This record gives sequence, C-alpha cells and structure tokens, in this order.
Amino acid sequence: MNLLPKSYEEFAQTDYWNAFFKKRGGKAFEWYGEYLELCEQIHKYVKFTDKIVMLGCGNSNLSMDMYDAGFKEIINIDISAVAIKKMVELNSYNRSDMKFLQMDATEMSFENDYFSVAFDKGTLDALFVDDTEPVKITVEKYFNEINRTMKSGGRYLCVTLLQEHILKYILDYFPKHSFMLRIVHCRDAENANREKNAYNPETITMPIFLVVATKFKCLPTPILEFCLTSDKIQRLTTVEELMNAVISIQKAALVCNGLARNSIAGHNEITMDLCKLGENVPRFTLHILDQPPARNLGKYAAFIIPQGREVDWLFATPEGRKKLLASTNYQRLVVVLLHRDQEYESLDSVKAELADSIKNLAPFGLTEPIPFLSLGSDVGKRETLVCASSKISGEFRIEEVEGSNGKLFRRLIFLNNQSVIQSEALVKKIKGKGKKERKKIDFGYLACQHHLYMSVGVQMSVITGHQNNDLKDVLVLGLGGGGLCSFLHKVLDCIRVTAVEIDPIMLEVAEQYFELKQDDRLYIVIDDGLLFLEKCKIEGISFDAILFDVDSKDISLGMSCPPSSFLESNVLTNIKSIIGSKGVFIINLVCRNDELRTQALENLNKYFSAICTYKLEEDINEVIYCSNDKDYQSLDKWKKILAASAKALNNSVKKTKLNSTDMLNICDFMNDLSI
Repeated sequence: MNLLPKSYEEFAQTDYWNAFFKKRGGKAFEWYGEYLELCEQIHKYVKFTDKIVMLGCGNSNLSMDMYDAGFKEIINIDISAVAIKKMVELNSYNRSDMKFLQMDATEMSFENDYFSVAFDKGTLDALFVDDTEPVKITVEKYFNEINRTMKSGGRYLCVTLLQEHILKYILDYFPKHSFMLRIVHCRDAENANREKNAYNPETITMPIFLVVATKFKCLPTPILEFCLTSDKIQRLTTVEELMNAVISIQKAALVCNGLARNSIAGHNEITMDLCKLGENVPRFTLHILDQPPARNLGKYAAFIIPQGREVDWLFATPEGRKKLLASTNYQRLVVVLLHRDQEYESLDSVKAELADSIKNLAPFGLTEPIPFLSLGSDVGKRETLVCASSKISGEFRIEEVEGSNGKLFRRLIFLNNQSVIQSEALVKKIKGKGKKERKKIDFGYLACQHHLYMSVGVQMSVITGHQNNDLKDVLVLGLGGGGLCSFLHKVLDCIRVTAVEIDPIMLEVAEQYFELKQDDRLYIVIDDGLLFLEKCKIEGISFDAILFDVDSKDISLGMSCPPSSFLESNVLTNIKSIIGSKGVFIINLVCRNDELRTQALENLNKYFSAICTYKLEEDINEVIYCSNDKDYQSLDKWKKILAASAKALNNSVKKTKLNSTDMLNICDFMNDLSI
C-alpha cells in the first residue's frame, strides 16, 4: 500500500494526514529517527523540568519515550483528529496526565511565553513543501506562533532534512528575531536510517539535522554555530558559512547514496576532499574506483597512502590508481591521500578518523568488515623545512620525507600541483668532525626517470659533436632544485652547463637546499628562457644540446610540459639555428591529450630533419630527441647512436661512483624507441 503523498503539496493538507493515520492503524510512524537515536541531543538541550510542546506529534512514540525517560511536562498537538484520538487511547492508562490536543500549530491557543521547549520532528518539512509565497506565509505564521508561545531562553528544536529553501528561510528568520542558531548533524539518527534501509536499494538515506534556535530578548549580533559531532561546536561568522557546512554534508550524502547503489566500473574515478569542521584546507582526499565484479574479488577496501608516497605514479595518477585497484583484488577501492601541513598521529588513528566516511562509501548490502590497506605499519614521515611563496611559481614547500628502506628525500613541491615533485634529492647522513651527523645531497640520484633519458641525449651530443677538445655546451631551460644540472655536471666532465631559470627564488632554493654550486662548468642565468633563445640566435651563440624541462603553471591544460608557447614556430626556428647540424634538442613532453601530442610532433617535424621518441613505461613523460642531421631519419640509426650514448653514460656513472642512479637497461631502451 502506498503511504506517500501523490504530490508534495499534500503534506500540508489535513485530509492527507487523516487518511495517512487511518491507513497506518496503530503502527507508529517515525520521521527521521526514534528516541534512542535522538536521545543524546534531547538530553543535551531539554531539561526534565521544561514545559514542552510537541508540534505535529502524529502517532510517533517520541513523546511517550521521553515521558518514560522523565520528561513529564509534555503537551502534544496535531492537526489530525484521527492521530490525536489514537494517541489518547494508547496513553490513557500508563500516561494519563500527558496531554494530546487537536490543534493547528500555525494558530495555537496557548498564552504567550507558555513553553520553554517547542519540539518539531518532521513537522516543518511537512509544512514547508516548496518556496512559493502561500507556503512561506504559512511557515511564517508557524514560526511566529512558536516565538509567541516560547519563554525567553527557551528553545525550538527541529529535526529536519534542511532542504535548501528551508535552510535559507531558517537562516533568515531566527537571527532576525534574536534567536541564537545552532545546526547539529544527527549522525546517529542518519546511521540508524541507513542500517534500516540497508537491504532496500530503492531508499535514499539523507543527512538528518537538528536545528536548535534559542530565544533571547535581544542579540546585538547574530550567533551562528554548527556541530558536526557531539563534542565539536564551531562558531561561524556568516550565514554563508553555515549554509555551506550543511550543503557540503548533503552533497556528500548524494554521492554516497549513488555509490551505494551503483558501480562506477568503466567510468572515471570519483574524488572528494574531507576537511575538519571550520577549515577549508583538505585533511584527506579520497579517490573512489570500481572494477567489474568477479568471483575472486573482495567487495570493498580502503588504501591509505603513506606520507611522501602520494607523488608516486601508482598513487598520483588515475592510470596508476587503476593499476593499484587491479592489484588489490577488490571490486571497490577508496585510495586515501594524507595532506601536507596536517598532522597524523599513527596509522591506527587515521583509520579511526576515517572509519565513518569510508563506511558511508561502501557498496549496497556490504556486511563484512572493511579492510584498510597500506604499504607498511605507519603513515610515513614528512618534515617541512620551508614554507614560502614566489610571484612566479606561487606557494611552495621544501620538505623531507622518509621513503622505503629508511631513505631520506628532500623535495620541492609547488602547491598549485601537489601531486608532482618539482625537484627531489636523495639526502645522505654522514658523520662529520666529532662524529656529529650531518646531511649531504647525493648528486648521483635522479628522482625523475625522464632525466636519465634526457642525459642520454646530452651524451649523444658529446659523441656526435664536432671532434675537438673543447667542452660541449649544454643549455637547460628550467632549473627547479637543479638536480639534473648537478648530475650532468658531476657525471660528464666534458660538458659546460648553462641553465636558464625565470624565477630568481628557485636559484636560492637550489643553492641553499639542494647544494647546487656554480663554477666554470655550471652557470645559472636568471632570464625568460624564450627571450634567452632569441638573444642566442641574434648573437650567434651555439649549443651542442638544448634541454626543455619546463612545466606549465596551468595544470588544467592537456599538455603540461612544456608550455605550448615553448613549441611555437619562432622558438623552434631559433633552436634549429642554435644547435646547428650536429646538435640535439631534447624535450620532456607531458601530454594527456592525444590530439595535442600529435600536433606537437607534427610541428617538430616541420623544423627538424630527424625525431625519435621514448615513452616511459609507467610515467606520462615522453622524451623527444630532435636533430638537424638527416642521417638519423631511420630508426636503426637512432638506435645505434642512442645505444652507444646510453652505454657511455652508464660507464661515466660507474667512474664517478654515483651509484645511487639507476643504470640504464639499454636493451629495453632500444626496444621502446620510435620515430
């Protein structure tokens, strides 16, 4: 039998409620929760001595449970004579002194200042069916009656779903009438509803709130509060902040309801941030992924990324997280990112903090415990050395994180793209005088795999360049922490490196925190890289190799490295001239858009006689080698020279004993080259 109204307007009609309660018979109907689920809030805001009016009591057990718990001064009113008659009959023996009156809550017959508590569980939502003018007039009469009959210091308690039009009206009415306003998220009632509906896939569980409006004779300024948990009350300064706090919970609930009933296998992952109450900075970021169900797969798990590992390809990219999902053997996986500038006590404390949120994202019908997965038994270690900002690069951090096997890494991170390591160095701890331990940068370590393959291109320029005893000149656009430049300087003593960096602060960072040292073979120029290329072309300055390792500040673009302006016609014309017939132009290309990648390669083909590319297996990076030498138009020729260059680079690394750098697997390298 259908007990829901045909239209929302019927909620406000007396005939509807009479018919409703006749159909229900003697069975209680509980809107938004029962006494046990609401008792924590009830006992917090209602005293046993309060004189209470239960607005729109219906045939709910709430007032009876409150009476049995010790709240004796309760008057129940309802517009439905059928409901009142049934409640009088039900309570005539055990609760004969509790009153039940048929009365319209918008026209109550009580005298002024009569009650100290007005309790509303679902009545406002039943009245406030839409935001049309006639409905608003009715609601205003309802609130005015509550205001009139309530003592100063009394409270209006309303259990509600707080639909947007209701929320806006409440936020306008009560502060304007000198009520202190607090909104409490009733998680116990919401969770109970979710458990009741756990086996009904058609039911959507929405957040339940308690509005606590406390009457004062006069409030000089509005008092607005939000309570996300029973012990955490946040004082807010504007109505907009309070509205956003409620709406954010409601939006999250919609996502959770959708995820409970639907798989997103074959679709993009869903990402949501979790913040502490009153804070805009995320504490956790959750990535939710699904794969098609199979017999050997568990239903659901959460994976916590240790601090410092969030930049790994496996965790930092959608492609990597898909691979992680497949490896964990679960249908659904929530990948949890811990944010910098936040403190996490332990892995167990993180699990406890996330428990409710993770549970809310579970697929429908899940009964087994939800396992938490990670890479180890702790949350990892991260120490921030510097918090600073640059006009060009924006906010950045220099931090140290502990990686696998206890290795210590120092990183430069731009906060506008926190999933990418701008620069990383391996930090060695060595004993100095008096056996005091100090830290030293290991220049043999290359954090970015693509830097190793770019270095092969530099070695190629040494092999193919003009055969003389002069140093080979290498130009690098983009300095960052200087890791690539320092590596080239240490490994190849036959080259002279000039690095061009537009941001002067990055030079300070490289020198102070990454131990970059300038000398006659390593020189840093603070300039716009494209303008520097223009000057070199005009002044006839040549380089044996030019490296582009510059990222775009706009991370929304399909090609994030290099910026599109670095591949424009005038720039490529300048480079073609500067490297001459024997030089090499090497680009770190990061492109998620196939069309943009094709366009970039076609543009390069217009200006250079020969192009060869190497796509890194896991990273999105692609190293492109460009030459003006027509001899390299065949793939075999490229393979021959790059194989020789890779072998020579490996030998140079061995000679300098910089063993922290991974040696190149020349066979794999050759197999993955393409033109």
